[in-house]
Amino acid sequence: MPEYDYIIVGAGSAGCALAARLTADGRHRVLLLEAGGSDASPWIRVPVGYARTFTDPRFNWMYETEPDPGLGRRAAHWPRGKVLGGSSAINAMVFIRGQPTDFDDWRAAGNPGWGWSDVLPYFRRLEDHPSGPSEYHGAGGPVHVHDPAGEVHPLCGRFLAACTEAGIAATRDFNGPEAEGAGIWPVTIRKGTRVSSATAYLRPASRRANLEVLLKAHVTRVLFSGRRATGVRYLRAGVERTASARAEVILSAGAIGSAQLLEVSGVGDPAILDRYGIAVAAALPAVGNGLQDHVCVCYFYRSKVPTLNDELAPFFGKLKAALRYALRRDGPLSMSVNQAGAFVRSRPDLARPNLHIYFNPASYNTTSRGQSRRLMNPDPYPGFLMSFNTCRPTSRGSVHIRSPDARAQPAIMPNSLATAEDVADVHEGARVLRRIARSRALAEVIESEVAPGAHIRSDEAVLEDFRQRAGSVFHACGTCAMGPDPTRSVVDPRLRVHGMAGLRVVDASVFPNVTSGNTNAPTLMVAEKAADLILEDARST
Repeated sequence: MPEYDYIIVGAGSAGCALAARLTADGRHRVLLLEAGGSDASPWIRVPVGYARTFTDPRFNWMYETEPDPGLGRRAAHWPRGKVLGGSSAINAMVFIRGQPTDFDDWRAAGNPGWGWSDVLPYFRRLEDHPSGPSEYHGAGGPVHVHDPAGEVHPLCGRFLAACTEAGIAATRDFNGPEAEGAGIWPVTIRKGTRVSSATAYLRPASRRANLEVLLKAHVTRVLFSGRRATGVRYLRAGVERTASARAEVILSAGAIGSAQLLEVSGVGDPAILDRYGIAVAAALPAVGNGLQDHVCVCYFYRSKVPTLNDELAPFFGKLKAALRYALRRDGPLSMSVNQAGAFVRSRPDLARPNLHIYFNPASYNTTSRGQSRRLMNPDPYPGFLMSFNTCRPTSRGSVHIRSPDARAQPAIMPNSLATAEDVADVHEGARVLRRIARSRALAEVIESEVAPGAHIRSDEAVLEDFRQRAGSVFHACGTCAMGPDPTRSVVDPRLRVHGMAGLRVVDASVFPNVTSGNTNAPTLMVAEKAADLILEDARST
């Protein structure tokens, strides 16, 4: 049986970063196992290619949720990366850390070392910011962050002007001292090409003699000797294999995969494990619970002026954009379609923003539905969209196995809109969006509100529309949350699984609560900090 110091399960956002950091000094031998395949595809490298990978099973786990009572008992498509780089290889590339108070809440929940002042150095360390090093930003880190303010569609300027008219202040930097306000989203794009965790961290480390990366290696369970993790079993090319870990097994399989792998390995709620004939290695009832996500709804508008639809809907428009990208690495294919937005307090009495607003200078209301949507086929008329979700939802769902087979998709129950607070934000989010739309800068270019439509006005109608049309923003987290109490959390503040030795979880599943924005940046931060914790513990043994 091959032996390593560390085995990392999952070469996604966190796993690639961990592998690079743990092998940097050459002292530790690391095995990185990824169930998916190579990221060497133009659909991954070209930024707008996520419009295709959104529904491509070659790169995507293509999860489906259980029917969600809060969303009209609809099942939802939940794409998650099944490729080198994980979800950082298929996401919309928006790079948002979250509000500083998000992390202060982590610390206040019994997790010392995870407050804003504790995690800011890790955000700075991972970053290569275009403005150079500062109190808030780093330079020379592995993750290049791009400011596309000079490249976004002109309609974004109207959105920002409308926000100002609606009383929403501008911010020049969502990740700086003024995280609240309206502005242009920073993105993980470098010279017109996607920056994923694989390209940022793993590619530079790939030639190290102490790092081994295996693709299409599906881990089926963690192996234990008593209360210590000793290795993993995995399938590759139809053959079952095992690998041994001298120091630790680290799960970085994401908010869905890490919880699932713990349960099939015997770590979880004994009642669930017994249902599937799985012997209990550790009774941890919180495994798979605590699922959080951002759920948004889009408001679609027909425009009197050209939008990205005019460039990308016609065949010859697509061809022109493709040629421009091939020759110059710029134009609409070199960017995310999520170009501008805001963090907003819907009421002045709130202590922090409760709404996350997106502005997209394209629309795809009539050309796509759910899992089948194609962002590269926008509506055949000038259109744009705005959307909103609550920053810090209080509803919590779950991820649990429905088979002892790690290859079977688990049961994902989002449990959206399960609290009065989240329902109230639906009403307030709709009011804020429409206030922005009524502002002169946007109102003079809006021909009509296509969906939900001007007839949807009352709180009851707005809520019912949300239940029927809203969907995930794909920010799943919290299913292996950190905390001091093993009855209510899965890992301790050093990300060690409660009651077990040699086993950690390092990915978005450890978030005690969802951050206020996109989750890729905080996931990378968790991996950076986890690497320090792991190496500290190695030096002390």
